[in-house]
Amino acid sequence: MATTSALSTLLLLSLLLALGFLNIVLSCALYDTYQPLWVIFVFLMAPIPNSLANCAGPSYSSSYYGDMDEDPGSNFAAFMKFLTGMLVSSGTFLPIVLWRCEIIPWGSFLLSLSGGFFIYISFVLFGMGFKSYDAADDYDF
Repeated sequence: MATTSALSTLLLLSLLLALGFLNIVLSCALYDTYQPLWVIFVFLMAPIPNSLANCAGPSYSSSYYGDMDEDPGSNFAAFMKFLTGMLVSSGTFLPIVLWRCEIIPWGSFLLSLSGGFFIYISFVLFGMGFKSYDAADDYDF
């Protein structure tokens, strides 16, 4: 199995993030509106609750699908994952609502929606790519 270096992963993710910001800034500049800038704010806030749930400790994230009454930490992890999902769906539907209310035109809608996805995907891939595993071998399921 071929592995990639951390530097090439970081460069790819920074390129993806820059492409996302470029799309959203272009959606504002080309169509003379500033409302798609809210998409940047929402998608930048989206990974924060998920990161808090993962950093809270192994007991908070290990029993996510278990019984909610047994471990109070699982309630915290479930709520943080709910907030992440709410922010991602809000960032997705914000350009749709702005376009349907005819606040932004079609091209600005497409650019801001794709830019928001690029920004969020770069944060998710960054979290997945630089996660350290404590397993003794690579065959852990």
